[in-house]
Amino acid sequence: MLRTLKDLFESLLQPSGAPAAVAPAHRLQLATAVMLVEVMRADVEMGQAERRAVLAALDRQFALAPDESARLLELAEQQVREAVDFHAFTSALNDQLDHGQKVQVVEAMWRVAYADGHLAAHENHVLWRVADLLHVPHGAYINAKIRAKAAAEAPAVRPPAEPG
Repeated sequence: MLRTLKDLFESLLQPSGAPAAVAPAHRLQLATAVMLVEVMRADVEMGQAERRAVLAALDRQFALAPDESARLLELAEQQVREAVDFHAFTSALNDQLDHGQKVQVVEAMWRVAYADGHLAAHENHVLWRVADLLHVPHGAYINAKIRAKAAAEAPAVRPPAEPG
């Protein structure tokens, strides 16, 4: 897995104009990471909670090693800075995901938005736009939001204290 991700990163970092044959699985990983980063960047007070939420979402979605997730996050941040719109990324997601998988991506985006305990207006707007571009129905979009908010508000599960 590490070798294939390394190949992806190298092919994506080729000079423009050079052909880049990116495997569909890698395109999907990058497109998902870009959508998560876009939500993270939508919060003016972007912090470590959002970064951790993006890394956790990448780990859940793709079962990557920590160094692979970190590198994918770096690449996604670079792509977001250079991108002029979401089309290439949402197209990759639309081409490769079914309805349920798209809803999972939207829910992961909501988890990033709620990672710091509040929802910024721009985060909400980005999520609405992306969900629309992914053809996620409004009901599924709202249900994903409710699940992510409940997860963010749930108390952290702590192991029981050892008797003493």
